[in-house]
Amino acid sequence: MEKDGPLGGKFYFKKLPNGVLDKTRVTCTICEAEFRYHRSNSSLGYHLRAKHPAESQDYRGLKTEEVSEKLTSALVVWIAKSCRPASMVEDDGLKEVLRAASGDMCYNPPSTETIVSRLRAVYEDQRAQRHTTLLGAMNVALTGDHWTSVDSDNYCAVTAHFIDNDWALQSFALAVSKTEERHYADHFLSVANEWKIGDKLTTLGTDSAWLYGNMVDVASLLPFEHMPCTAHILHSAITVALNDSGFERVLAKCREIVGHFEDSPANAQELNAQQAAHGHDTEALVQDAQTRWNSTLEMIKQIQRNKSVLTSILAQQNSTVTMLTEQELDRLQKLEELLEPCRYVTELLGGERYVSCSMVLPALRHLFWVMEPLDDDPVYVVTFKMVFTTDLAQRRASSNLTWLKIATALDPRFKDLKCLPKDERREVWTLVHDLLMAETQAQQPSVQIKEEPSPKKSKMSIFLLGSSDSDTEEEEDSIGRCLDRYKAEPKAGAGECPLQWWSKREGAHARLASIARKYLSTPATTVPCESLFSLSGDVTENKRASLSSEEVNRIVCLSNWLSAQKD
Repeated sequence: MEKDGPLGGKFYFKKLPNGVLDKTRVTCTICEAEFRYHRSNSSLGYHLRAKHPAESQDYRGLKTEEVSEKLTSALVVWIAKSCRPASMVEDDGLKEVLRAASGDMCYNPPSTETIVSRLRAVYEDQRAQRHTTLLGAMNVALTGDHWTSVDSDNYCAVTAHFIDNDWALQSFALAVSKTEERHYADHFLSVANEWKIGDKLTTLGTDSAWLYGNMVDVASLLPFEHMPCTAHILHSAITVALNDSGFERVLAKCREIVGHFEDSPANAQELNAQQAAHGHDTEALVQDAQTRWNSTLEMIKQIQRNKSVLTSILAQQNSTVTMLTEQELDRLQKLEELLEPCRYVTELLGGERYVSCSMVLPALRHLFWVMEPLDDDPVYVVTFKMVFTTDLAQRRASSNLTWLKIATALDPRFKDLKCLPKDERREVWTLVHDLLMAETQAQQPSVQIKEEPSPKKSKMSIFLLGSSDSDTEEEEDSIGRCLDRYKAEPKAGAGECPLQWWSKREGAHARLASIARKYLSTPATTVPCESLFSLSGDVTENKRASLSSEEVNRIVCLSNWLSAQKD
């Protein structure tokens, strides 16, 4: 028999006739009781405590300490990731769950004070790691968003975005702090100084609600460029088009149908039964929020998916709410076709794990092309397209076009600049040329002139006096050759990663690479920042309101940091 088994030899595995240990069953060395074994010691420990308490003291103390530490660490991570209040550990139900899971009915969760202390320690450790990462960044872009708690407190969130030395795009939260509306500019500068990145900042991205309100004044006070959120620009253009075209009546009827099933449990139950009978997935109809056009698109899709079911139910009920007519369903289908490209572009530009700023102008050009009126378009479709493109063109013109154009040129997928009119392409390369010239001059060591008695000029010094113009000409030629080499490179495919492209060719385009790293790191939208206020949905927002501002900052930032580590 082999007695070097689980729990320090308190149990052992028997040998089979062929001499191999049978590790599917174990035997107690004290009472010879036999148990099935599945690599878990919980039931074995329970047997020792219940039947042989004297023999289990050493194991029990070790196991309790080990399990307690693991559970405490897991609780800290759970509370941080899910934005839960630390007082959750005082819940009796949670204690019972943890006891059942650990197999130790004497286990007591750590105190709220212990969890708070551990959260602070984890926060400081994670913050230090990110601070070290930021120190190595050449340039940093920020996005900012604001949120109002149920107690009407203003919170401002700030996220950082940069491309590290390995050409990996980094994105994480810097702060979620209570602030006063009139002090937004001071808040951004304070966060930048706290993280010691004030001299590295390039752009600040904000939504269009701030863009056309107080954020215009805020941006003018900050020493870096403003980048309006493209997702909000699209949202505003779509909202204007929806309100000024001929879809209001059909959308009102859709909302009436949804409300008929949403407000009545009996109707909702009948809907689910009919969906199952027709072989459809059961789903509840959801009313759109008129301030969120993507929810309107989802409502339209739900009506379209369930039109046969809805027609059947409403006809049987003889309700005052009637189903859409074929003409109205056709109009709804055309609206879906208009909004679907906008949804695609919004989701494409809202990513934070890949370069998005350089895709803005190509994506908008695609939308302008999609929205060109066709000969067989109904009047209401033409109206929507014209209103949308007119409004979008105005908002595009007021965005940071210079930054977007340079970013597009430095993305090897779009460096042909076909998203721009031909007469603008030369201007973009002139901008890039000037950036290269400025960087070249900045890298040249400054010469300290020390006043000394003028020596007698040699013949050679006379020749050298005229060298400055030729140096400038050589720099111009060098920069021109640098740009020509880059433009001569084959264009990257649409599915290629521009950062991997630059990583492989940084040596060949060293002077241009530092500019590309700067311009490609700016996000196209503020979606990464907005996600800080929706980590756990609307329910969590109510929970956050009961926390102190320091806890909000610590837990929301930790949730963002730890979730990114998991990915």
